[in-house]
Amino acid sequence: MASQDIFLGRQPILDRDQRIVAYELLFRSGNTTGVTVTDDMQATASVIHHAFSEMGVQTVLGTQLGFINVSADMLQSDLVELLPRTQVVLELLETIIVTEAVVERCRALKQMGFTLALDDFMFDESYRPLLALVDIVKVDLLLHTQDELRAAVSQLKQWPVKLLAEKVDSTEQAAYCHALGFDLFQGYYFARPAVLSAKRADPTQMALTQLLGLVLRDADTQQIEQMFKQHPRLTYNLMRLVNSVAGGVRHSIASVSQAITVLGRRQLQRWLQLLLFTLQAGAPYPSPLLLLAATRGKMMELLAAKQQRNADYCDEAFMAGILSLIDSLIDKPLADIVGELGLSERLTAALLQREGEMGRLLQLVESVEGPDLGRTLSLLAQCDALSLSVLTAAEIEAMSWANQVAEAAP
Repeated sequence: MASQDIFLGRQPILDRDQRIVAYELLFRSGNTTGVTVTDDMQATASVIHHAFSEMGVQTVLGTQLGFINVSADMLQSDLVELLPRTQVVLELLETIIVTEAVVERCRALKQMGFTLALDDFMFDESYRPLLALVDIVKVDLLLHTQDELRAAVSQLKQWPVKLLAEKVDSTEQAAYCHALGFDLFQGYYFARPAVLSAKRADPTQMALTQLLGLVLRDADTQQIEQMFKQHPRLTYNLMRLVNSVAGGVRHSIASVSQAITVLGRRQLQRWLQLLLFTLQAGAPYPSPLLLLAATRGKMMELLAAKQQRNADYCDEAFMAGILSLIDSLIDKPLADIVGELGLSERLTAALLQREGEMGRLLQLVESVEGPDLGRTLSLLAQCDALSLSVLTAAEIEAMSWANQVAEAAP
């Protein structure tokens, strides 16, 4: 299968404190209209080849673990032993029939230092030997009622395994699984705004929104400086940022206005957009929202450049990706946030209605995160000058850039 016909899905896995600790790597083929894979061995081999040979493990995973689906044939293959055992979790597919040979192979892999997980767990007596060996058990929420889920958790407490809830698509589901004692959570529930009761807006977030509006309106540096001076935490973060990116400056930076000049308006605008995702009270760093927003923004920018759009359009495309998740952070309707920032008609239409060329591009980037490959290919066909190989390259570069952003904590 040609490499340009293959791309990789990546789904985040979070711990109980909502920190990203791993990604599940998912095989996808551009030759199909869905994600059904008939040859598990070929699928897993493709993921291994692309993630760990062509793309580079640091680009795809950063410092996190990678869950990789393993079929019965792959389990017995020498290929598995080529994987970096400290950074992968071998996810045993539910199609594997538990035999003595399977149990012995799992025992051998454990002794080599591999971490094992059971996928789509439904209890059966035949699984008992494996449950004594595996480290993680994945439970698909769609396969269980709440009562069945509670019973499964109670049953699994017989073994020293971590429980992973997958297909967690709402904060309510996450809270229920958290209360049951699940250790890990897979899904995009963290990107869905919760229904919140009225509360005071965070003053730092309000200041950030106001600052971003000033920069977008090309306000005087003095106005921007005055806003910074009212918020020492933001000033401190600005000075740290400038010192990290302006190592070649001969003289020390003595004021906020100097810092703004050295950084430049374009970089300041991007920094303010990303900083919105780092200042949630009690949130982990890097937050999953930051990583998702950074990846979306960079993909949008890269794809717009491939369409040969000008620099202003590419900047707007970056902002569309970043701000597409802003209502998950700020307790206001997206339309109100957009209005406060005074965004262009093109950007407003993309964010609020997903309309226009930029709106279609945003839909395409969002679709890559989901399971419906057919939708991705359909949207791709509607976007000028883009192909699956271009989309794949942009996704990989955006992943790498987002990992760098996360490492350079503000």
